Amino acid sequence: MMRGNQSRMTEFLLLGLTSDPKHQLWLFASFLAMYLVNVAGNSVIIAAIRGDARLHTPMYFFLSSLSLVDICFTTVIVPRMLLNMLTQRKTILFAHCLAQMYFFVAFGITDSFLLAAMAIDRYVAICNPLHYTTTMNSRRCLLLVTASWVVSHLHSLTHTILMARLSFCGPNVIHHFFCDVQPLLMLSCSDTSVNELLAFTEGSFVIMSPFIFIVVSYIYITRAVLRAPSGRGRYKVFSTCGSHLTVVALFYGTIISVYIRPSSTYSVMKDRVITVIYTVVTPMLNPFIYSLRNKDVKQALKKLTQQRRPKTAPTAKKS
Repeated sequence: MMRGNQSRMTEFLLLGLTSDPKHQLWLFASFLAMYLVNVAGNSVIIAAIRGDARLHTPMYFFLSSLSLVDICFTTVIVPRMLLNMLTQRKTILFAHCLAQMYFFVAFGITDSFLLAAMAIDRYVAICNPLHYTTTMNSRRCLLLVTASWVVSHLHSLTHTILMARLSFCGPNVIHHFFCDVQPLLMLSCSDTSVNELLAFTEGSFVIMSPFIFIVVSYIYITRAVLRAPSGRGRYKVFSTCGSHLTVVALFYGTIISVYIRPSSTYSVMKDRVITVIYTVVTPMLNPFIYSLRNKDVKQALKKLTQQRRPKTAPTAKKS
């Protein structure tokens, strides 16, 4: 939509997943349910870890940080999408669109770095157990989490500043359910070569660097486990790492297929389903993946449930 003789867009139109009112009804119910499960599940994981002293270890510190980021990551997208479905008012101001893009990119990359930090933690615990306490001390863990947030937000800020400098002359229709980098670039009437170069080079770097750390860590972990004489010990290690590997596969398997490729091959229509998986489904599944096969988390959740359960007053004995 244009105001007066200005050549700059002041708002965009988010088409969402579908324009069919019948489909929007069940989509609204589905996404609302997934969002509530995501927030509740990740909040419970954070509360359980904070409330159980046995879980005050580097591995669970990273897990609670990941749960917090997953809540933020989905909150950037889903509430706005639900509002658009409910009110049928699909417009979004240019400034709000940039803000959504900024936080989406920042939290998505923070997720990536935290998964790498968790892989490094498992590598040190399994390959260098005697030095684990000194290597993964609380100061270093806090530094890793802080660095994940700072680097991610700086990268996202660079994207946002470059995007804000572009001109958008029309059309103003975004064929997506949120403001992502590529759909916005496709609408710009300016030269987007610098933005595309940044998205492909630095974007590939901040996504692939953590992924490479994870792959290398698990190569060393696998070598160490295969040398272990006890089959029971091998099973215990793989069981511990299995949850993390499942989350890594879900996250990187979808996000790499969308972003690590030239912008000329990008197709919003084809990639929307994949985008739903890593923005909504994976953050919702993470609490279940980490809790179902983890005895420590199960015990912490049981303890948390018992603490929240109202205590019944003792009945007086009859004389």
